[in-house]
Amino acid sequence: VAKQADMSLPMYWDRRDTPLPDVPYQRELSGPQESLKLKERGSWKELTREEQIALYRMMFKQSYAEMKKPSNEWKTVVGGVFIFIGITSLVVWWQRVFVYPPRPHTLTDEWKAMQAKRMIDTRVNPVEGFSAKWDYERKEWKK
Repeated sequence: VAKQADMSLPMYWDRRDTPLPDVPYQRELSGPQESLKLKERGSWKELTREEQIALYRMMFKQSYAEMKKPSNEWKTVVGGVFIFIGITSLVVWWQRVFVYPPRPHTLTDEWKAMQAKRMIDTRVNPVEGFSAKWDYERKEWKK
């Protein structure tokens, strides 16, 4: 059975914006840690470098430099984005090949040229539209 944390009590967080948490990292201390904690009350010059580091690690999980160190999470995010784009591209390709019908013949360049000629011959929208840009005497587009 999982024990639910009491959110009304102060909790430990490693954060760069608040580098000094309200509670120590290790709340329950072992025998050697308790004796080291008693030794801490004396002069710090008597403590060895390893004891000072052990005392620091009892209070904090990470140092400020370790918190500032960039993580490699961006690689996972970029990889996930590329996988998503790749799968989407495969779906779009599959739809173009197997789902969509062939392009209508009315989208070919020949058909568009015949349609433009027909619109000029029938003088479609002669005031401001398509036919207004055609010079009927010279049989070419106006400049």
